[in-house]
Amino acid sequence: MTRRSKPGPRPGKATVPGSTSDQRLLDSRGDADWVHTDPWRVLKIQAEFVEGFNDLAEVGPAISIFGSARLAPEHPGYQLGVKIGAALADAGFTVITGGGPGAMEAANKGAAEAGGHSLGLGIELPFEASLNPYVTFGLDFRYFFVRKTMFVKYSQGYVVLPGGVGTLDELFEAMTLVQTKKVTQFPIVLLGVDYWSGLLDWMKGSMLSDGRIKQSDIDMLTVTDDVDEAVALMVAARDGHA
Repeated sequence: MTRRSKPGPRPGKATVPGSTSDQRLLDSRGDADWVHTDPWRVLKIQAEFVEGFNDLAEVGPAISIFGSARLAPEHPGYQLGVKIGAALADAGFTVITGGGPGAMEAANKGAAEAGGHSLGLGIELPFEASLNPYVTFGLDFRYFFVRKTMFVKYSQGYVVLPGGVGTLDELFEAMTLVQTKKVTQFPIVLLGVDYWSGLLDWMKGSMLSDGRIKQSDIDMLTVTDDVDEAVALMVAARDGHA
C-alpha cells in the first residue's frame, strides 16, 4: 500500500502493467505453482490491513461519499458533490472518498475548500492512476476488500451520489451489512431523487412485492435532493454514538 499525505501521481507508470494484485489473487487458472504463492500473498494482505488501521485510527467522525468517476465538473451531480462535501466538513465530519475523479473529486473539493479533512482511499487499477488534487491525505490499496473494510470501519454513514457499477457495489454492500446487523446506526443517503427513484421503484415492485426483501430494507435508505437533510441524518447518527 502506498501512503501519501499530499495528492500526486502514483509511483511508477500511470497504468498497472499486466495485471493487478486483485487479478492475480482471484485468478484460479494456471498450474499448481501459481496456487502455492497464495499463502505468501496473505502476508501482503495482512500488512495492508495493519497499515490502513494504523493510518486511519484517529480520523474522527467521518462520512464516505460514493459516486461516478465519470462526472465532468460542469455536471449538476458534480456540483451536488461539492455541496455535500462542504456541508459535511462544516458539520465537523471528515470526508472520505475513493480519491478518484468525478463525484469523488467533487466531494473532496467541497471538503477541502471548506477547510475540512479530505481523504482519498485509492485502489490499484489499470486506469484512474492518480488521486484527485483535493485529497489532503491519501492511501492506495492493492486489494478491493481491504479498501472496502476501511470505508465501513471508519465511516459513520454513506452518502451515495449518482454512479455506476462500483457505486452500486458499495451501496448494496452497505445495505447488506445493515440488514444483517453487522453495523448499526449507519445512515445511507441517496442524493439525487430523479436518478435513484427508478431503482427504488424496482426494489419495491419486484423484490419487496415478491417477498425477497422487507419494508425495513427499503426504509434504511433516504432518497433526497436536500443536502441539509442528508447532513442532519449524519449528525443525528453521530450524536447517537456519543
